[in-house]
Amino acid sequence: MGAEVRLNSCSYLRIFFEVLEVLVYGLLTGVVATAVMSLPQLFFWRRWSTIGILEWHENQMIMSRATGRSPEDVLALSFVLHFANGGVAAAAYALIVAMLPQLYLLDPLTLGTAFGLILWALTLAPIHKPITGISLTRHPLGWRPVALSIILHIVYGVVVAFLVSLL
Repeated sequence: MGAEVRLNSCSYLRIFFEVLEVLVYGLLTGVVATAVMSLPQLFFWRRWSTIGILEWHENQMIMSRATGRSPEDVLALSFVLHFANGGVAAAAYALIVAMLPQLYLLDPLTLGTAFGLILWALTLAPIHKPITGISLTRHPLGWRPVALSIILHIVYGVVVAFLVSLL
């Protein structure tokens, strides 16, 4: 009986560290993918300001409320939240794919595109107006910020899917 208990404890410990490895790898993957997503956003930010980069605007407003400081004062700080969100989303993706290995039957382009679109539809679209006060359907800059956000979420998703497929 003692050997059986020890074996089960070792099995649980092994599983714990395997899950931890997947989560850490996913988190790092998300940071890389968020950086890839953010580079083109810099160009548009210079043209449209933060209001035109939906993710940045949301994070800026969240950090402004959390710190009690003006949105302008927390732009740099809001990038911590931007990268944390990207890391957590990719960690969840990596864990789901590890638990459902049949997803590996799909190529990273297809899986990443689906992930990016689902992520945008579940995490950005429903919260943008409540957080920023700006409707996605009546955005002052028209349809362009929404299109940019969707395209870059797809880019993010494909980068995450490709990097996780290497795991």
